[in-house]
Amino acid sequence: MTQPPFTLPSRRTVPLPNEAATAQLARRLASALVPGDLVALRGDLGAGKTALSRALIRAVTEEEAEVPSPTFTLVQTYETDIGPVWHFDLYRLSGPDEVTELGWDEARAESVLLVEWPDRLGPLLPDDHLEIKMTFTGPDSRQADLIGHGTWDGRLGALDLSGLEQP
Repeated sequence: MTQPPFTLPSRRTVPLPNEAATAQLARRLASALVPGDLVALRGDLGAGKTALSRALIRAVTEEEAEVPSPTFTLVQTYETDIGPVWHFDLYRLSGPDEVTELGWDEARAESVLLVEWPDRLGPLLPDDHLEIKMTFTGPDSRQADLIGHGTWDGRLGALDLSGLEQP
């Protein structure tokens, strides 16, 4: 019996010349999210992970909603149009055992999760997730590389990013 060929997860690149472009990407992502989804946000400090999360949360609540960074609280929760959204910032954690103390199991069961510094999850990072790597391209510009893992491999291809992606 032959093994199916190994395929790389789908990947899409989106230039973000300014914060308005980041908010536009967040609105497109928000329209595709459902409870049970996990968005893993990677990138250096200041690369735009929190800005993207903030814009996404505002897209499913109110444009003027206060969305504080979870840097010190580690997690913030929101009731939104797409169900509960949990925004985790795991930068200050040392490993997966500390994540469970933040309500991880409850969050995974019923919510959309936005996770900054997902490497801290270790084996808790599910196979099905959307990874977004944020990188600097200039003082105010960024690039978002979206990588679909598991079921997100097919969903990413169906996501409408027209007008956002590089030609």
